[in-house]
Amino acid sequence: MNEVTPVTCAIIIDKGKVLAALRSRQMSQSWKWEFPGGKIDEGETAEACICREVNEELSIHIKINQQLTPVIHSYPERTIKLIPFICSIESGELNAVEHEKVCWFSPDELPALNWAEADRPIMTEFLKHSSVLI
Repeated sequence: MNEVTPVTCAIIIDKGKVLAALRSRQMSQSWKWEFPGGKIDEGETAEACICREVNEELSIHIKINQQLTPVIHSYPERTIKLIPFICSIESGELNAVEHEKVCWFSPDELPALNWAEADRPIMTEFLKHSSVLI
């Protein structure tokens, strides 16, 4: 089996809406929606990673509220273990640094988006509990 790359993602909630990011044409899985995040660096915790990645990609600081169930997904180029965190914004002005765009969606709108495959089961789990999380 291929080596599994640990990756984090943030389900950022603000005012009852959820942030999703559209991957740009330069990224693998281009033009698919995802929860923002990225690879865990050597010696870094998942919690430190998601805070760093969101700050780098979106120029905001977040607070982690809860972790959801990690998902292992194999893409043709690699296998990832995607570790999701439900978060809220602590400070900063939202700015899409790497993504084509970022948008706020109500939970009802999330299933209609063209999600990256690894993010889909995370979105589904989140929706099962969204009434108590938002």
